[in-house]
Amino acid sequence: MTNRYKLLVTCGHLQRHIERFREELAGHGIECWVPALSGQQFTEAEMIRMAPEADILIAGDDPLGESVLKAGRAGKLAGIVRWGVGTDNVDAVAAKSLELPVYNTPGMFSNEVADLAMGHVLNLARHIHKMDRDVRRGDWTRYEGTSLSGKTVGIIGLGGIGQEIARRANAFGMSVLGSDVVTIDPAVLSQFKIAQQSFDTVLEGSDIVIIACNLTPDNRHLFNADAFARMRRGATLINVARGPIVDETALVAALESGQIGSAGLDVFEEEPLPMSSRLRSFDNCLFGTHSGSSTSEGIDRTNRKSVDIALAMLGLGAGSLSQYHRVA
Repeated sequence: MTNRYKLLVTCGHLQRHIERFREELAGHGIECWVPALSGQQFTEAEMIRMAPEADILIAGDDPLGESVLKAGRAGKLAGIVRWGVGTDNVDAVAAKSLELPVYNTPGMFSNEVADLAMGHVLNLARHIHKMDRDVRRGDWTRYEGTSLSGKTVGIIGLGGIGQEIARRANAFGMSVLGSDVVTIDPAVLSQFKIAQQSFDTVLEGSDIVIIACNLTPDNRHLFNADAFARMRRGATLINVARGPIVDETALVAALESGQIGSAGLDVFEEEPLPMSSRLRSFDNCLFGTHSGSSTSEGIDRTNRKSVDIALAMLGLGAGSLSQYHRVA
């Protein structure tokens, strides 16, 4: 069959597994364009160059600002699938004005990200990363950890991920406070044993604070010097959401003073974390590589859904687009 369409895949997760879909897509007359990705994402200049040549784009954290969207629309780009949950890299206002549909795949990683959040909690509470390091170098250090049962965990963002974190915290015998910009259904709060409170109340009342909310223009640096000062002295901070929600300069100061006792960070203001970052000097910090979604099962689910949305955008028998979540 002659290829009628070109699908540009810039998301690294789908790029790694694209061979699973090539035959299926070719059967629909779709050419798969998978440009070489050397870093975590493509640059704006690269996206501007590539976007106009594709009918559909499946993107990850690549820049999807107004300039990229305009370039795509000036060419033949008819739609974008944002692989994953986050949409902070998408200029939704520009997409709407350009009548360029953008879909994402929410709800795919609630369990995976919640697992990772609790992994950080357990590691930091029992110093597992330090013990592993010491045993490897021949030491036999007995660290005095912290029991989780009876502690209070505060969750910022009570969507699917926040709810699954609460479920896991319940299993450890922890009390759960939660904060969200919307009022959550009382039935949901009861199911997950969450007491929804104000942001300040959650900070003041929690031994461990876990960030699980979307990044928006309103919550950039939500966790700043003032927020850290309101937290319990020696509290643990976990961020499995987006790096810019935390002011890292303020976090360094809070770690130095002991106001924050430990931090588990899967995401950073700049990724990869620069070698010059002062965060690297703290052994009471545990770092990840923005990998909350990185399980084979979660990636498989989201790859499949992303391809299905792309097919539906082209009207190629993958069901109605109404069943998918439109961002713009």
